[in-house]
Amino acid sequence: MQQKTYTGQPVITLNNGVDIPALGFGVWQMEDLQECENAVVKAIETGYRMIDTASIYQNETAVGNAIRNSGTDREDLFITSKLWVQDTSYEKAKGAFHRTLDRLQLDYLDMYLIHWPYADFTGAWKAMEELYREGKIKAIGVCNFPPDKLEELKAAATILPVINQIELHPLFQQKELQKYNRENNIVTQPWSPLGNGNAGLLENTELQSIGEKYGKTVAQVILRWHLQEGFCVIPKSVTPSRIEENFNVFDFELTENEMNAVRTLDTGKRLFFDPKDPEWEQKMLKAVANI
Repeated sequence: MQQKTYTGQPVITLNNGVDIPALGFGVWQMEDLQECENAVVKAIETGYRMIDTASIYQNETAVGNAIRNSGTDREDLFITSKLWVQDTSYEKAKGAFHRTLDRLQLDYLDMYLIHWPYADFTGAWKAMEELYREGKIKAIGVCNFPPDKLEELKAAATILPVINQIELHPLFQQKELQKYNRENNIVTQPWSPLGNGNAGLLENTELQSIGEKYGKTVAQVILRWHLQEGFCVIPKSVTPSRIEENFNVFDFELTENEMNAVRTLDTGKRLFFDPKDPEWEQKMLKAVANI
């Protein structure tokens, strides 16, 4: 496999030898398709090379249009999408994957993830392993998997997941799951890395003070913290100035004391959904998108 290069950007080498940019661009909650397309084009112009979408976001077509209109070679991009709950089985996973490819107007994905640890995820994983061996996917992983579900997956797998994409931000750091991922050579990829714009976080006076020292915003300090923790991070914005701001985090470095200042903000409380919540699982099993 020819290794990609992402000029001027730090990369993380996954457990199968594939390099992924350490900083990418997420498109969750971008429901306006033209706005999504414009944001992705702007992100690629800014320098982002990893784009993260999902079938349930219902914006894969907009992402595909942006890729086509960006003027950037497909081979220079790292594109991720995700398998939704209703298609999480051996029988349905391949069909869902090819529908994703069609919407994205691509002939392969750099990474494909199981979105939630529900339904027949071990069967879906088998299908994804086959697609990986066929060269249709360069890396396969999961989202929102706690250790017990990862153990269940490992017991049935012949290929280990490269990434576990989870809710993680300074207010909810999932340190035990971080530790499990590291011990099993799985990269931690935070979603909602800025805490969904939580005012208490973005207005934190200590983080503001750190930002002032480097001429950076609190959001930039937080993203820098993620990068120095070794995470592969995917901030989202539709605002052009913030898209640029979130990418401008490679020219400074936090001290260990400053890293610890962010670590102490952990409340242990989620802002979003608990994959172990049976009510949430039932809601997801009923949430059929037009995908």
